[in-house]
Amino acid sequence: MTNVPNKHITEANQILIALGFPRAQQNTRSALCLLALLNLTPRKKWTRAENPLIGITPIMDWARAHYRKEYAPNTRETFRRQTMHQFVDAGIAVYNPDVPDRPVNSPKAVYQIEPATLELLRSFGSKTWHDKLTNYLSRRKTLAAKYAKERQQNRIPVQIAKSKKITLSPGERSELIHSIIKDFGSRFTPGSVLIYAGDTGDKWGYFDAPLLADLGVNVYSHGKMPDVVFYYADRNWLVLVEAVTSHGPVDGKRHSELAQLFVGAKAGLVYVTAFPNRTVMSRYLGEIAWETEVWVADAPSHLIHFDGERFLGPYDVM
Repeated sequence: MTNVPNKHITEANQILIALGFPRAQQNTRSALCLLALLNLTPRKKWTRAENPLIGITPIMDWARAHYRKEYAPNTRETFRRQTMHQFVDAGIAVYNPDVPDRPVNSPKAVYQIEPATLELLRSFGSKTWHDKLTNYLSRRKTLAAKYAKERQQNRIPVQIAKSKKITLSPGERSELIHSIIKDFGSRFTPGSVLIYAGDTGDKWGYFDAPLLADLGVNVYSHGKMPDVVFYYADRNWLVLVEAVTSHGPVDGKRHSELAQLFVGAKAGLVYVTAFPNRTVMSRYLGEIAWETEVWVADAPSHLIHFDGERFLGPYDVM
């Protein structure tokens, strides 16, 4: 007698092949992801497939509970990057349909089977499967393009030059990066050139690598980069800004890392920590390194100086 759990896994793989997924997604992991998206437990028929909202860790828990497939916690990124990304790109799954602008790195991120795909898969094994599959595949390109457009609409537009605009993934950190470029840059480094802006969805959100190389810095690993880098030509400064919403101010350790990363720079280095507001800033005051600057987005015209050339002195009274 055919083992029922293995039968569903085999059938799910057959479906992935029929839908045109490459070999990298023709495996047990991807089959289980598809079954979890449908809540298709071993003895449930395809006609009873469902469409729950489900995240990566719940998918792994579901596979263990229903199909006795154990995956180590550190394979979570493999599930996300090697299966679910491709499901979303192909249009068979929708990412965060309940909250489309949820930050890409949110622990609450969920996936859901796309409605037309659900309708198709409920027909698997029936006499109508082949005709429905043919009709479905004829519309795939249009449907995938539709979801790509919707994802693009949720991104945050950022004007980085007079005629150039980039977009960042949605989320609090990207909103702060937007404020750094728009408000901090115009006030404290007027006329500067944006060299780098990180993105939570794609760390290389924007990067003018040739310009940074001309200034003596070649970066081959984005993991250590600050969130924003400006070149302020008027003073020959490289301004390195960390955007802090939940962690990571320019503390002593981070100051040393950035100094090492930009060790060959032909420009002076200015270190800045940016916070969305003073409430967030207050959590990190004891960690901020000396000889750095602090900027707060909700008070954009002010800068907090941590020691340096100016120790004490009055400001002009307006």
